[in-house]
Amino acid sequence: MKPTDAIYVAGHRGMVGSALVRLLRAQGFNNLLLQTRAELDLCDPRAVRAFYENHRPTYVLIAAAKVGGIWANNTQPVEFLSENLQIELNLINGAYAVGVKKLLFLGSSCVYPKMAPQPMTEDALLSGSLEPTNEAYALAKICGIRLCQAYARQHGANFISAQPTNLYGPEDNFDLETSHVLPALIHKFHLAREKSQKSITLWGTGRAYREFLHVDDLAQACLFLMETYDSPELINVGCGRDITIRELAELIRDVTGFSGEIEWDAAKPDGTPRKLLDVSKLTKLGWQAKVPLEEGIRSTYQWWVEHKRP
Repeated sequence: MKPTDAIYVAGHRGMVGSALVRLLRAQGFNNLLLQTRAELDLCDPRAVRAFYENHRPTYVLIAAAKVGGIWANNTQPVEFLSENLQIELNLINGAYAVGVKKLLFLGSSCVYPKMAPQPMTEDALLSGSLEPTNEAYALAKICGIRLCQAYARQHGANFISAQPTNLYGPEDNFDLETSHVLPALIHKFHLAREKSQKSITLWGTGRAYREFLHVDDLAQACLFLMETYDSPELINVGCGRDITIRELAELIRDVTGFSGEIEWDAAKPDGTPRKLLDVSKLTKLGWQAKVPLEEGIRSTYQWWVEHKRP
């Protein structure tokens, strides 16, 4: 990749896309193609095809997707499946049509079966049933992965797919109804401290395990893969370490300064019991995550306090 190459970052205003843009600009890439949702509806195949025809990007990074936490996924399966399928089909098909040199599609760790052996290796894909609460999103991501592989097999396209673990960082969604667990906990503990609550009640038992990767680390991994990895076989991106949701909550309580008790509502779902990625494939290529979890949470909390909306 050269600094003058035209690089299209789909979803550049989201958490992952904005991290990619920050990194690319810091690395001297000055020909970035960036379109807001108002400028380009990714669910509109004609609009996406026209964009590709007009701009002819050399490289494409797909960070655009409809995302959300357990509640959003569980209550809006139609939207999560149909919108993500439309986005993927339009972006991947369009990229091939105009001869994009290389494309990176970002999947998700939820593409692996709910009860996959831990840590989850790349060959666990389609080896068992998915977690029901986010099955629609996972199915859409699996289709995107398979479409990239189909283009590689049938047409020799250099379309690669990376599966990141749970992400957090600047530009995350902190909405209490639609966010993922880490930003939701930051928001809840912050509010509880401001209201001087004596306790806070959280969903589930707290015994589920999750792995968390700072979004700046993911951006670094994506650029690394664009420069070094040309296989259609999917590759995991994570830090290789996980903690329980209970431990995460206690850590965020300390970071936010909340001094009350944590209570657990076991009637609410925990989701998948454990989600830890096997990152040995990426590690062997020479890449490892750098941002420690506590440091990343502190910087993310500081960013949210400075930028939070009513």
